[in-house]
Amino acid sequence: MFTGIIETTGVILSVEPDNQLTHFSIKSTLSQELKVDQSVAHDGVCLTVTATERDTHRVTAVAETLSKTNLNTWKAGQSINLERAMKMGDRLDGHIVQGHVDTCGRCTQIYTEEGNRLFQFAFDRDFAPLVVEKGSVCVNGVSLTAFAVTGNTFTVSIIPYTFTHTTFETLNVGMPVNIEFDLIGKYLLRNLQLQQQ
Repeated sequence: MFTGIIETTGVILSVEPDNQLTHFSIKSTLSQELKVDQSVAHDGVCLTVTATERDTHRVTAVAETLSKTNLNTWKAGQSINLERAMKMGDRLDGHIVQGHVDTCGRCTQIYTEEGNRLFQFAFDRDFAPLVVEKGSVCVNGVSLTAFAVTGNTFTVSIIPYTFTHTTFETLNVGMPVNIEFDLIGKYLLRNLQLQQQ
């Protein structure tokens, strides 16, 4: 379980396909504190640490993860957002994030307004019921508030601190992003669907 408050960014050192799996080696300031079997959100994707060595750690993604996220586009030298699992008793500064990405979206517009950078994202219309005005959404692991919501787009505002301390600094129009919708909304929608059956 995560909060969507990014601790640091890491750099992908290597991408190693292995049949249905892909192994990633990542260098970061967090890596030396990690232990094998710990869960860490990588651009919002919960992955298990399989090895550590000094300032690097290694994780493995299975075929299902590769098909549902933007991990299949990751390349050596790319920066990614990192967050360790939350501790019981900590403040929940973002919102409840599982690290289970719902869909891959795409950045469609970037512009500046009153000192903040605004990013618009498009997503599959099937997920429209899960996005509400001023509701929580997680983009590449970052807890954000959605607004200007349409049937298949939403916009978020990124303050200067978040822009420079996450990979939003390197995000461009057209790039794929990992989107996880609000957990409570997913349970409510599922309950409504069951009642209609």
